[in-house]
This record gives sequence, C-alpha cells and structure tokens, in this order.
Amino acid sequence: MSFDNPIPIRLKEARKKAKLSQKALGERIGMDESSASPRMNQYEKGRHTPDISTLKKIADELGVPLSYFFCEDEVSAELAVNLNKLSENDKQKVLDMTARLIAATSEGNSSEGD
Repeated sequence: MSFDNPIPIRLKEARKKAKLSQKALGERIGMDESSASPRMNQYEKGRHTPDISTLKKIADELGVPLSYFFCEDEVSAELAVNLNKLSENDKQKVLDMTARLIAATSEGNSSEGD
C-alpha cells in the first residue's frame, strides 16, 4: 500500500494563499537568505521533509495548525484551518455536534435494514 505524503501539497497551498515566495517564507522562519528558496523548494517537491520544529515554524508563519500539513484531503484540511480559528469552548461545541451527527447517521443506517 502506497502513501502519498500530504506535506508538500499542503505547504505549497498555504504558502501561495499567504502570498509568500518560497524565499520569503524560508527567511521568515529563520533560514539563511541563500538557502531559503532552495530548501523550501525541496520541501514543496517532496524531496526533503521538514523536521517537526521547522514544520511548526512554517505553520505558525502561515497561520495554519500543524495538523493541516497531515490532512489527506481538502475537506479535512479546511476543517483543520477553521477549527484552529475557534475558541476551546467553540471547538467543544463542534465536537458535540459531530458526535450527534454521527449518532443520528448511525441510527438512520441501522433502521434501513429493518
């Protein structure tokens, strides 16, 4: 079973959304001016994977949660970004709502077989 690393795709999407060049992003997270663009390019091409502390700096600079880089689909990525904008109290409300939705969906599916 093959696994496609979502980090390169998510990194490029978030960087472009932030309207930053590879060089600018690299410099903002503390990379040397001469290596910032090539290193960020390597990350976006999937040739190298940033270590977790570098990835956290990138996430903070781009205003996305660290979990965003590990989302395998667009909906999950968007949910991660949106959840990150909520207070802890509101996150709990979303968690409660999704639990109710799952329960209602499960009940609906089990009654179909009756």
